[in-house]
Amino acid sequence: MNLWELPIEAKIGGKTYAINADYRDVMNIIGHLTDREHDEGTAIYVALSLFYDGFDGMPESDYTVAAEWLFRFIAAGEEETDRIRPKTIDWEQDKSMIIADVNKVAGCEVRALAFCHWWTFLSWFNGIGEGQLSTVVSIREKRRKGKKLTEWEKDYYSEHKRQVDFKKKYTTEELEDQDRLKKLLGE
Repeated sequence: MNLWELPIEAKIGGKTYAINADYRDVMNIIGHLTDREHDEGTAIYVALSLFYDGFDGMPESDYTVAAEWLFRFIAAGEEETDRIRPKTIDWEQDKSMIIADVNKVAGCEVRALAFCHWWTFLSWFNGIGEGQLSTVVSIREKRRKGKKLTEWEKDYYSEHKRQVDFKKKYTTEELEDQDRLKKLLGE
């Protein structure tokens, strides 16, 4: 990948495939990749089918290379590292803060754009400075590391706990188990 250009197609197994490079498409793909409802293989298959136009004609032998290309694209062309980083952002939970801060950096309402390349969106995202999102991420990091919050941060946390704490995501099966237990308990 040439990092000076915005890729709109990928060459996989000698064939060129148009890709769905809009940030909304990639956010949808990330949602499927992180969905606990599906096993990893199913999640990757769905992600590939959403990303590559003409995926239905792609030979199965190209799936691994196609998945690697997709993951590198999501990482804005950067090589994947084996280092596991702690979660600091949830693209779904934090979307209102992300959009607000990206709009500020972009100088426009990005959701109104007919097309916004994922890498452009990430560039704007990486340009976010001080703001609500950086405050939330900073408090999450301090709490994760067991560091003491300042008085201002304590106040912010107590007033914005729903935004700061990651919401627990349950699978359909877990939700059904919870419902069964509530019925047994008469709730």
